[in-house]
Amino acid sequence: MSVLEGLVFVQTPGCVLIWTVLLLLLLYFLSSRQGFHVHHKETPGPRGLPLLGNLLQLDLNRPHNTLIVYFGPKKAVVLAGYKTVKQALVDHADEFGDRYISCVSEDINHQHGILASNGDNWKEMRRFALSNLRDYGMGKRTAEEKILEECHYLIEVFEKHKGQPFDTSKPMNLAVSNIISSIVFGSRFEYSDPQFNKMVKRSNESMRIMGTASMQLYNCFPWMGRWTKNRKLLKNNFEVQYNHFRNLIHQLKISLNPDMCRCLIDSFLIRKQKDEDSCVTDPLYHEMNLITVVGNLFAAGTDNTGASLRWALLFMAKYPQIQGQVQEELRRETGSRQVRVEDRKKLPYTDGVIHETQRLASILPVALPHVTTQDVTLQGFFIRKGTTVYPLLTSVLHDDNEWETPSTFNPAHFLDKQGKFVKRDAFMPFSAGRRACPGEGLARMELFLFFTSLLQRFRFTPPPGVTEEELDLTPAVGFTLNPSLH
Repeated sequence: MSVLEGLVFVQTPGCVLIWTVLLLLLLYFLSSRQGFHVHHKETPGPRGLPLLGNLLQLDLNRPHNTLIVYFGPKKAVVLAGYKTVKQALVDHADEFGDRYISCVSEDINHQHGILASNGDNWKEMRRFALSNLRDYGMGKRTAEEKILEECHYLIEVFEKHKGQPFDTSKPMNLAVSNIISSIVFGSRFEYSDPQFNKMVKRSNESMRIMGTASMQLYNCFPWMGRWTKNRKLLKNNFEVQYNHFRNLIHQLKISLNPDMCRCLIDSFLIRKQKDEDSCVTDPLYHEMNLITVVGNLFAAGTDNTGASLRWALLFMAKYPQIQGQVQEELRRETGSRQVRVEDRKKLPYTDGVIHETQRLASILPVALPHVTTQDVTLQGFFIRKGTTVYPLLTSVLHDDNEWETPSTFNPAHFLDKQGKFVKRDAFMPFSAGRRACPGEGLARMELFLFFTSLLQRFRFTPPPGVTEEELDLTPAVGFTLNPSLH
């Protein structure tokens, strides 16, 4: 394997079922001959087996650990390290700006919504989502009030356990999910609501399934789909989830008042009606885009932030001295009053701990794949139009050229010599460029307010019989990296 400036060519498996050795040899011969016709300096990578490439070398449950190797006949690029990822996604945003649509993405999104679409559909749905996230609270006082209200309900759940050990994942996910729900649906749900619990459970389960080895193989070999149990489970999950969203949308439509928008769904329905009244040709505001946008925002707004908060509490239990410094800063700067967003500047150490949690945990180790929109030269190497590109975010967040102790939980990464908070360019947990997470501002506010509210009232320790040193930081298998259950 060879790596140049963090840029690696990998080969993705072909999509044709080949049963004979003769055809395998033919493919190998043809792929070998391709090298004689290349006149550009293409990025190097280790030669793989015909059809399989380096698939046998990959840990398919945790591909981010082995992705800087090789995959089969069709080439793809893995972007590794801060400088390479920034140069591609930010400096060459247009050339690397489209989304590669995998088999799994096609199954569940059908190129609708925000996450797995391109062209005019993606531009308009992203613009709509960003606009409405801002209108209904992101970065505003209204969102802060919603989060603080939810903090109150979450703290009540924690207090009911009276210091006894319990799994924080369910209440944490429900609380975080209620923030995006209040923006999308116009109201929060009770934690006892069985339908709400099922919505959150399906969302988290789908994220787990998408990260399994069988789904990675299905993305490589689509013909395996009919025998892949997890594909059936995933499709069923999304079918049930989308039907539930349809029912919620229908209820909002019945009471819709164009003069009083309550939520993102209202805004979409009003725009949809205007397009229908104007007889717009090929309208983008249709039911499947609405359902998919709702699904995209609900999943991202539930899983990523919930996982980040659970990692934060796990790190506090594992590093009690750091937890003590956070609580001392909170006592000194805010006392017993409720922490607010405006207090962030007074709490540099706490802010550093939150950022370090996101950095070390690396919730989204590999960003959703991109595809090049045109031929492009990156760091002196030629990349063809239509090449699949995998931004390896964990390589940015753990880049030893950017972080003093990349494998250690160290809040000082975000503090200067005077103890003031400092931004780091290599901090990219939300990706970067045109495809960066549209809900980043909301997620940052949630992390700060939930974390500080909990640390003001509780001290987090390992389960009985487990020492700080024994707490396992190995993440669970999934598309996003959640803490393993302890």
